[in-house]
Amino acid sequence: MHRTEILRERTLQRQERITGRHRLHPAVDAASLKSTENIPSWQARTGIRVRDRLAALRFEIDELELLAGRTVDIDCEQEELAQAEAYLAGYSGAPGQTGHCQPDYEVLFSTGIDLLQDQIRRLYEQTGSAKSRETQIDHETQTVQKLQADHEMQAGREIQDFYQSCLLALDGMRIMIEHAADTVEKVLASATGPRREELGEILLSCRRIAHAKPETFRDAVQLLWFVMLGHMSGDGIWLVGPGRLDQVLFPYHRTEDAELELELIEALYLLINDYDRPGLAYAVMVGGCDAEGKDAGNELSYIAMEAIRRTRLVYPTVGLCRHAGTPDTLMELTVNLVADGYATPAFFNDSTISAGLQKYGVPMCDSHDYINSTCVEITPVGCSNVWVASPYFSLCGILMEQIDDAVATHHSYPDFSTFLEEYFRQMNMRIAEAVKIEAESRKLRRLYGRKPLQSIFTRDCLSRGHDIDDGGARYNWVECSFVGAANLVDSLEVIRRMVFGEGELTFHELKKALDADFAGYEVLRMKLLAGNPKYGNNLPETDDLMRQLVDRIQVECARHRLPPDDAPFVPGMFCWVMHQRLGAECRATPDGRKAGFPFADGSGPAQGREMNGPTSAILSVTSWDHTGMIGGIAYNMKFDKSLFSSPDMRKKLRFLIETYLDRGGFETQFNVLDSGILAKAQEKPEEYRDLVVRIGGYTDYFTHLSPEMQAEVMQRTAFIAL
Repeated sequence: MHRTEILRERTLQRQERITGRHRLHPAVDAASLKSTENIPSWQARTGIRVRDRLAALRFEIDELELLAGRTVDIDCEQEELAQAEAYLAGYSGAPGQTGHCQPDYEVLFSTGIDLLQDQIRRLYEQTGSAKSRETQIDHETQTVQKLQADHEMQAGREIQDFYQSCLLALDGMRIMIEHAADTVEKVLASATGPRREELGEILLSCRRIAHAKPETFRDAVQLLWFVMLGHMSGDGIWLVGPGRLDQVLFPYHRTEDAELELELIEALYLLINDYDRPGLAYAVMVGGCDAEGKDAGNELSYIAMEAIRRTRLVYPTVGLCRHAGTPDTLMELTVNLVADGYATPAFFNDSTISAGLQKYGVPMCDSHDYINSTCVEITPVGCSNVWVASPYFSLCGILMEQIDDAVATHHSYPDFSTFLEEYFRQMNMRIAEAVKIEAESRKLRRLYGRKPLQSIFTRDCLSRGHDIDDGGARYNWVECSFVGAANLVDSLEVIRRMVFGEGELTFHELKKALDADFAGYEVLRMKLLAGNPKYGNNLPETDDLMRQLVDRIQVECARHRLPPDDAPFVPGMFCWVMHQRLGAECRATPDGRKAGFPFADGSGPAQGREMNGPTSAILSVTSWDHTGMIGGIAYNMKFDKSLFSSPDMRKKLRFLIETYLDRGGFETQFNVLDSGILAKAQEKPEEYRDLVVRIGGYTDYFTHLSPEMQAEVMQRTAFIAL
């Protein structure tokens, strides 16, 4: 059996036992904060906390692993835990989104830790020199008012505190890497034969990158992992991804070492799965264009995509950033992986996403340098403090409140257009309320947040002298997401036809049926489901409603701006698991959906409603403009695996994907499964614990899902023909 396959099984077993994320005990935080109580600067204290968190990490390495850095839990007595939690309760939390980014790896890859610290020390000293000059000028000439001088002095001290926190965070990274090296050295002492040589290479690599820039491919992969680990465990943020692996690692690539490089990337994928529990998302993206519009793919694009074949776990998803110049061979590899049943590949539309980023102020030359930060939400690489999925909006929840209000107040709408305008007014109110909450979170984050390590790896924090939570990043968007769009459109079409058109129903009668979850109204439910047009079948009436909805969402979101720099409020249409969570909170809806059942996932039709085949579904989903929805659009398709047994059918699958993308589709992903396998997995979950499926922009183990989410996946239309 291949090394990666053995390690995969071990990783799967350990992953099933992961309950937390950062494997750091609260006692570490409590001890660090207690030791700094006499320091007035919160920014400086966070730098010390990052250092202490990373210094506390402990590691293991077994007889087969090719990379160091697999963390293990820190033991602590219950009494110590209780005391730590009681102490930490006195500290205010920092609201708002964290992480979901690709760091600017190059800032460290081009320097190494020691040289980068030297550069930050010079910035620190320059700030101190400038502050001294300002004080002298004020004293000698008295041309600057005292209040202004005091303000400038305070600003200078804050900038120095920021740089000091960055130096401390890098100290933590160096200590963390040295501890990982120490772990390798201990195992090396008793190793023999080829394994002794491997461990020697791992040790040498760790010792080198603890101080200097990477020299080899192994160094680069190893340092990339430590940067990810440092962000997540040190700054306490979520889901920092490898990102554009083919771009980050290509300077270290050697064609003659391709097999070793494949194994090292597989080892990186395994480390990610070992670190975090299932149910989240880590992203790799390959291909795409460069600043001149030329294909940016390379040999590592193939290797990063191929690495999912043997790992076959939930992390990472690997997105092909497809454009007109994407090589046929890379497209063919990705299509074949999908046809073989791998759920982790996805296809992103470079031209659509680039155009969308330009709408939000990203220069054209930088608009191809982006990443799906976790699921499908788009953030510029290495320069963004973008909060994603903040918040999720339940589109049907708003509709149900409107129906309730119409019945309670005996309100009579003269026509459907008036009803629809009132819906949009209610939706706009929810958007405005959400913006206020996000803006307040931004202000609180400045007081109680601070992330010195992430700031180092986010342009332009170092040059501005400000933490990422203090406005240092180049882009500070907030990206929201609208859930259940297809259910809303189908519900609106029912209301248009049966309430305002044919007059078969009143809102009072409709509400009675919905409140009863259709108990005693099954004939009506069947008519709602089967007797009205449904989105996803290339029908002009429902497609037009979706177009109106998306247009109104974009117009309203564009009206709002957020601190610290008048940042845009950017919409999207993906759901992670929120179509299930929000669906669980919503009673039956006019489209025939029963209470508690998950909403449609992403931008596609509701489960089982695309009756005219995949091409018609694609025509509906691309009948409206995707470019402004940079918050992310996910479109899931499901096929029976037997459909792709021949090369000809795989070519048809590729044609279908390219049709979707050529028509402006944002992103698409697939479940290609053997008939009946999901039902078998429900009956014997222990035999299918590694069955990976696509959900709402991310992948998860099918047996890990809730019963409601399993039912949602199973009820999606499984196409048996193209």
